[in-house]
Amino acid sequence: MTPHSSPAAPTPGSASAPYDFDAPVDRRGTWCTQWDYVQDRFGVPDLLPFTISDMDFETAPEVLAALRGRLDHGVLGYSRWRQDDFLSAIVHWYASRHDTDVDPGSIVYAPSVVYQVSRLLDLWSRPGDGVVAHTPMYDAFPKTVSAGGRRLLECPLDDWAELERLLALPDTAVLLLCSPHNPTGRVWSAGELDRMARLCARHGVAVVSDEIHSDLAYAPHVHRPWVRHAGDGRWAVVTSASKSFNIPALTGSYGIIGDSTSRDAYLRRLKDADGLSSPAVLSLVGHIAAYREGAPWLDALRGYLAGNLAMVADRLHEAFPRLGWQPPQAGYLAWIDLRPLGVDDRELQRELVETEKVAVMPGAAYGSPGRVRLNVGCPRSKARSGVEALVRSLRRLDGTEGS
Repeated sequence: MTPHSSPAAPTPGSASAPYDFDAPVDRRGTWCTQWDYVQDRFGVPDLLPFTISDMDFETAPEVLAALRGRLDHGVLGYSRWRQDDFLSAIVHWYASRHDTDVDPGSIVYAPSVVYQVSRLLDLWSRPGDGVVAHTPMYDAFPKTVSAGGRRLLECPLDDWAELERLLALPDTAVLLLCSPHNPTGRVWSAGELDRMARLCARHGVAVVSDEIHSDLAYAPHVHRPWVRHAGDGRWAVVTSASKSFNIPALTGSYGIIGDSTSRDAYLRRLKDADGLSSPAVLSLVGHIAAYREGAPWLDALRGYLAGNLAMVADRLHEAFPRLGWQPPQAGYLAWIDLRPLGVDDRELQRELVETEKVAVMPGAAYGSPGRVRLNVGCPRSKARSGVEALVRSLRRLDGTEGS
């Protein structure tokens, strides 16, 4: 079968979209990383944040109802992830959203996606081995690779010759793929994924595909799970409902590991070495409810996020048409290349923080100076405040303020 796109997202505010994403939710005082601890990264408290990739929306009401129901039971003892309700919900989601068959026996649990990446690197490489990843790069990847004693091999996003050169190195062990790509929002095509699969098979390189943004691809772009492109080699998909349903605080994820030997070795480490065989039960409940009942909410969310990104595109085109900025193919992170304006990164951050009192992630955090990553997973009024603050700061630095 050929994967199909998700159903078209309904227009926010229509009868088919009874969710109010415009309603602000006060997250201050809730131990919120994005709001309460913005000073940790930017050195100044009480900034309006557009930073870490979670959203300012309540999760789907179906998820909240399921969590309340589980809490009403009152007993929060040890539980199991290897049970039909959890596994069949994942199988159902892949079949209904990604037109992909998943063997329930290939699914594993983990407390987080980054935990899975770390353990799979331990499993499929040795200290000193090379791990290839595309740049710009999600900032947790370099830290995880380095902490495990592996060498990060950086490959520009569209440089296929360099990708093959790096994969062919004798000590390259793993391709760490981000699909869809963070921070750019790039959705890999079927041809590109097939090409990567052939290269990795040719050079005996394992693949770990981080697909946590997979449910937020916008038509006509279609996310294609690595499951559909992997051959008989060593590979894994690592993912979670946490991005698409905004439940990262439930601290749960899952993976799909292709071969049984690797899967068994991973699970032994999870249970025996790390003592993590009993999952976060509310994460299981949240995943099951999201995947069984949350599709209408997700479709409405995608429509709203697309509207936010279109607003950003319109404003940037009006203010700085030479940027030619286009919304990402997936996700709610506006990756904006500011190099045509020739602004200094440090001066821009100073303007944003000291004058505008907003926090926007600099591209240097992802290895790409001259860019910013603006999180618009929020009510449109906040997203508009963020892009207006960026425009004002750029105009001051560009010498066009007031024009």
